[in-house]
Amino acid sequence: MTTTNGNRKIIDLKRWEFCTPTPSTTAAGSSIISSRHHKQQQLFIASATVHYLYNPSEDGWIQIPSGALAGTFGAGVCGTATSVGPTGQCTNVGSSTTEIQTSLNLQRDLRGYKIYITAGPGAGQTATITSNTIGANATITVSTLSVAIEGTSFFKLLTPRFYVINAGTLAANIFKYYDYALNTWTAVTQTGLPATIGTDSKLIATPSFIGDDFVSFATGTATAATSTTLTNSSKTWTTNQWSNYQVRITAGTGVGQVRTISSNTGTALTVSTAWTITPSTDSVYSIEGNDDYLYYMGSNAVGLIRYSISANTWTTLSPGSARAAAPGAGMSGQWIYGVTDSLWSSESSIRNGRYIYSFRGGNGAILDRYDIALNTWTSSLAYAPATETFTTGTKYNYDGKNCLFIQKDATGRWFKFNIDEQSMDGWGTMLYTQGAAVVGDTCFDAIYEDGATQIQYVYMLLNTSTVLLRQMVI
Repeated sequence: MTTTNGNRKIIDLKRWEFCTPTPSTTAAGSSIISSRHHKQQQLFIASATVHYLYNPSEDGWIQIPSGALAGTFGAGVCGTATSVGPTGQCTNVGSSTTEIQTSLNLQRDLRGYKIYITAGPGAGQTATITSNTIGANATITVSTLSVAIEGTSFFKLLTPRFYVINAGTLAANIFKYYDYALNTWTAVTQTGLPATIGTDSKLIATPSFIGDDFVSFATGTATAATSTTLTNSSKTWTTNQWSNYQVRITAGTGVGQVRTISSNTGTALTVSTAWTITPSTDSVYSIEGNDDYLYYMGSNAVGLIRYSISANTWTTLSPGSARAAAPGAGMSGQWIYGVTDSLWSSESSIRNGRYIYSFRGGNGAILDRYDIALNTWTSSLAYAPATETFTTGTKYNYDGKNCLFIQKDATGRWFKFNIDEQSMDGWGTMLYTQGAAVVGDTCFDAIYEDGATQIQYVYMLLNTSTVLLRQMVI
């Protein structure tokens, strides 16, 4: 039976519903890291050693292996999720349109997740996983591929990886990621992060794959290319509007290749690394969020630091216009990619995928915005009424479209910031008593889908509490 959402504002008032409590009380540093595709798994970092996954479909928590994070757990802990899981070369002997043999040691049933063929025979195809074996040299069965893969094909799993930075003095093992498919933690470099992680922090990803598909900001067919460029002579892009996005060849010559865009003219993209196979006039491309980059901000500093997943290196950025002041406790940091207003989606002056919005916290009402393409800050972005202040205990959730939902400290008062309108409205009040306000984002959303119908819920773990509540977005 088709789901119909008949809720109407004013008639249907907001109601907070109790969900299964978390096994651990939230404290300073407690954070929820949200995976925004398929099972919508949520990773709860309860301490440096204790972590749980929450599955919205089952309303249940389960403990995962300890990350054994270095540092001192507290204010400043942050994390983000990507949709690029394990990669590798197929080990097939012969060709197949339904079976992908790997050297991976898979530890979970991944049915419903997807796999992308990145190179070799069958490159550019995305398939849904229908089953997989568990353990070493796992075999993955997929919905039928239109082009068979072979032992010279390469793949990546579109499964969650959760990146976490602990608080405290910088040390090895303070920055790690949890791989959902492998059920393992891996340490990555901390060199380049602040000497001390504290006050409040945000780690922000710009993934290409969200929900159940790639999110494309522009597509087309090349009219020319060189070893480091791709041209579409019909375009009227603004200079460098695509800098730091990625371009993926989805069909034709060079299919499967992904490159970071270093600059663009009105008709041509320049990529940061030469193509392995130079595209041609049959090459179809997609411009997307950059899977390789994570952005770090916080620790009571104006600096912005970018991590390259492929290079395992941090780079301190030097914005053309620096942030006017350091963010404090209660800060935010959300990558905006799905605003439906035409000004945001216009291909010739794109806004979606370009900005990170960050309320400064520190008991202020100031909103700053970072331009990823131009590497510059706009400080004190105008919005109305800009009177509510945000500090310790404030939680944020981006709905993937036009709005940020904000819970003010431990008061239970909620606000909705309309991105395209640059205005803020009240969004009701959560009436259940919270404990002491603590730093750490414990707010997330989950979406129920039935065909074209989508019903979104905003969830929140209360301050200094085990209580989890959710509310439908009407």
